[in-house]
Amino acid sequence: MRGMYRYNCGSVPGRGTSLGQKMLRKWLDTDSKGTKYCLQMDVSKFYPSVDNETLKEMFRCKIKDKDCLWLIDTIIDSAEGLPIGNYTSQWFANFYLEGLDHFIKQELGIRYYIRYVDDLVLLGPNKKKLHAARREIDRYLQNIRLQLKGNWQVFRVDDRGIDFLGFRFFRDRTILRKRNALRIRRRLRKIQKKGHLSYKDACAVVSYWGWIKRSDSYGFYQKYVEPICSIGEAKRTVSKYAKIRNSQGRETASGAEGDAGCEACSIRGDPGV
Repeated sequence: MRGMYRYNCGSVPGRGTSLGQKMLRKWLDTDSKGTKYCLQMDVSKFYPSVDNETLKEMFRCKIKDKDCLWLIDTIIDSAEGLPIGNYTSQWFANFYLEGLDHFIKQELGIRYYIRYVDDLVLLGPNKKKLHAARREIDRYLQNIRLQLKGNWQVFRVDDRGIDFLGFRFFRDRTILRKRNALRIRRRLRKIQKKGHLSYKDACAVVSYWGWIKRSDSYGFYQKYVEPICSIGEAKRTVSKYAKIRNSQGRETASGAEGDAGCEACSIRGDPGV
């Protein structure tokens, strides 16, 4: 993690979407002039497009231990690009774009910048400067065998929300992304049709509450969630299941200890031993 950009939030312990949301919200609230425009973009087919040899050379600039480099090379050479699902792929992906983070901050002088894996958000007071930054970033990515996706956007923050990290960030509020809100409503309709709340459904509702309470979406909760399943009901269901599971676990462990004890007694009582 040495050298990692502080607002690189993807798959990094203690960061994640919560840090990205917190900082983006803070910047929008405290510096309206400095966050007048937004440049939003991502890398095209990022994971499969990572160049194996380029990644290995990057590691050689930072790590000198031959055994460690052999292990890293073995992992990298196991597939073309970075296999989605490998735990190492998350860290290798962040490392591959570490130089880009420093280029954006130090060379381009972008004050407000967040990256979540290959999704980039840059904020600034000048639209032309952001367009120029986009061209420079595109050139930088081509040098490491990557390419920007063609759906990049530069827009005025006061005119529309920033769709990022599962939320939409407006100047005065943060709400759920439309896709996430639709997913929640569909799941709740299924729960309503079943007429009862299963453990799996309760866990889903508790998870949805985590998204809702981190945004200005309490009205959404009152209108679509609470009439079908309140957060209190969901938490009680999860708690009840956990108590039953723990109780069954203790009984199983107790039974295993009892069996072991009987076996030990029979061995000690055997005069042939």
